[in-house]
Amino acid sequence: MDAFQFRNPTKLIFGKGQLQTLDTEIPQYGKNVLVVYGGGSIKRNGLYDQVMERLSAIGANVAELAGVEPNPRLTTVRKGVELVRENDVDFLLAVGGGSVIDCTKAIAAGAKYDGDVWDLITKKEEVKATLPFGTVLTLAATGSEMNSGSVITNWETNEKYGWGSPLNFPKFSILDPENTFTVPENQTVYGIVDMMSHVLESYFHPATNTKLQERMAEAILLTVMETAPQLLENLESYEHRETILYSGTMALNGILQMGARGDWATHNIEHAVSAVYDIPHAGGLAILFPNWMRHNIEATEPKLKQLAIRVFGIDPEGQSDRELALTAVDKISEFWTSLGAPTRLADYDIDDSQLDLMADRAMKRGSFGNFRTQEKEDVMNVLQMSL
Repeated sequence: MDAFQFRNPTKLIFGKGQLQTLDTEIPQYGKNVLVVYGGGSIKRNGLYDQVMERLSAIGANVAELAGVEPNPRLTTVRKGVELVRENDVDFLLAVGGGSVIDCTKAIAAGAKYDGDVWDLITKKEEVKATLPFGTVLTLAATGSEMNSGSVITNWETNEKYGWGSPLNFPKFSILDPENTFTVPENQTVYGIVDMMSHVLESYFHPATNTKLQERMAEAILLTVMETAPQLLENLESYEHRETILYSGTMALNGILQMGARGDWATHNIEHAVSAVYDIPHAGGLAILFPNWMRHNIEATEPKLKQLAIRVFGIDPEGQSDRELALTAVDKISEFWTSLGAPTRLADYDIDDSQLDLMADRAMKRGSFGNFRTQEKEDVMNVLQMSL
């Protein structure tokens, strides 16, 4: 395996009734709090009122940034930075899913930077300080609650980038499975696809002797695939919500990538697609990932063969490595489809008219992919296969 250093300073607060820990966590950082949230679901399900009651109890001065988009936009981040400065904010509290947390991370960095926050997101400038922030998670999906990464979209230029900094870990994250009970079925499915994609991105890596990392990844995949259909039968099952919530965190908190840097090419391609068409991130992944595997089959074959045998229980007797590998791809795609995930870009009314633009956006920072390098012709191929 590769040499590595691991540090994850986020305090994970997991379980029923843990919102009360806001009483002791937030006062460590100050009284002026900016609460960041999305489209209003936390008001409909009562979580907003619960959070505000706790903030009132500790005497916090509260400002609010509502309306964070599913693909959080630079304009919203800039608005958040302005609110921080106008209200002399000491601490940010993200109440929502990964998009809300990603937006909060950008605000935290932008608030401590004299220039435009886009400089940090595009890596023209280095993040040197951030405002402290915590999260109250409402959606099992991105793992942003326990990592330092973020994805922000500049809709004016059709650019969407993943970025991060070691300074951008949440100080704490509160994960109560009950706060995910009201997540609708389609968003639950997207979250499941997203976390499985994170595991798969980690699984495709060039490092050697990574037996434990691969077994841990397979364990998460097996757990999610076993639990997901049961959860969709009962969206208010505490047990199943708990399992999926924890799986989403473990999929992308850095543990699977210790000593083995994952690929992340498919994420880069999807970011280009949703920067142009603003589709759900996980919906794009469900379409693109199987086709990335097929396009790069010469490289992905050994790992896919392993998945076929270990995760999908395929008997290798009488089958070639290529047959086993392609069966694994089919099984992944079939599972996502069985949950209700899309299979073609056409499901989002995307045709071939913007293929070149999407490929150019994917190549904005040059060739990419840690497992197998992708050039523009590779991106075009994957997109065409996905139509």
